[in-house]
Amino acid sequence: MLKDKVAVVTGASRGIGRAIALEMAKNGAKVVINYNGSVEKAEEVKKEIEANGGEAMIYQCNVSDFAACEQFIKDVVTAYGRIDILVNNAGITRDGLIMKMKEEDFDQVLDINLKGTFNTIRFVSRIMMKQRQGSIINMSSVSGVLGNIGQANYAASKAGVIGLTKSMARELAARNITVNAIAPGFIDTDMTSVLSDAVKEASVAQIPLGHFGKPEDIANVAAFLASEKGAYITGQVIHVDGGMAI
Repeated sequence: MLKDKVAVVTGASRGIGRAIALEMAKNGAKVVINYNGSVEKAEEVKKEIEANGGEAMIYQCNVSDFAACEQFIKDVVTAYGRIDILVNNAGITRDGLIMKMKEEDFDQVLDINLKGTFNTIRFVSRIMMKQRQGSIINMSSVSGVLGNIGQANYAASKAGVIGLTKSMARELAARNITVNAIAPGFIDTDMTSVLSDAVKEASVAQIPLGHFGKPEDIANVAAFLASEKGAYITGQVIHVDGGMAI
């Protein structure tokens, strides 16, 4: 489905990013595993891809750093000659009620979740425009659609990703580049594992399907959007949330 395509996945060393990297590789893509923190976890993803007959490289880059992103994309093109798929998955949370939220907690979340998405698109778009084809998939969140108590920074960043996605979809469509967002709900990852049992129970109560999703649920949608099967879809926000945003 993605044979010989080059896929860059940010924040791919764990959780949803890891699942997306593995799924892209399973479908034949050469995967660039971006990470910022743990090289060990990134290496584990690379080894798993290679053990299954796939091809991958790892690359450390803090996506909030504009100049670092420029070098990152240059190095990927040097290695592979092209970039067909960009998945902007890198993200953090710094939750807290607005009255107590520190300025740096707001800034850090916006810098990585929203500006990081801008940074990579800024440099990948030029490559894809020359190729006259490409697929960009940005990770939003149900919080960016509905809002969430204690997540002013995170919800604002993920709502911003939706606006950025729609604008880029309009801007790049003439060159056959699709740009879509996925809005996950509660997914079983490190990010949700720290929640208390009481919070988890309250969260499940908001989900019509009655359970958290799996990282693979997001990965399957990302692979579909990146493939020929999703070639006529652009500017959309795909909700993968068990029905939370109904």
